[in-house]
Amino acid sequence: MMSVAAPVRVLYTAEATTVGGRAGHSRTSDGKVDVDLAIPTEMGGPGGPGTNPEQLFAAGYAVTARLGIGPIGDGRFGLTVQLLVHAPSISDRAVLEALVARAHEVCPYSNATRGNIPVELTVV
Repeated sequence: MMSVAAPVRVLYTAEATTVGGRAGHSRTSDGKVDVDLAIPTEMGGPGGPGTNPEQLFAAGYAVTARLGIGPIGDGRFGLTVQLLVHAPSISDRAVLEALVARAHEVCPYSNATRGNIPVELTVV
């Protein structure tokens, strides 16, 4: 059994409540995020002006993130992530790739997903 690495102390806790699931409304306790949700047409939904959980998750990664969702069998769904890193101020590709690999090791989103979903790092 794999052990779970929990923070030594919690520095910040985000709280959000969603009503109505993927076609509902989500709001953080401080009101800074207050969005309608819509199921994308690619997933059989109506689309529309609302966002979706995958877009919000991708935004949390803080680089260009492509988050895919699709069936994995038995009626279940899984995720994939491709992180695209563009850093024109770093001309040495080897240095940039090392920085990206190190960032991937310390990033809380990467730590939460490691071993659970495929994450592809791409230096562009």
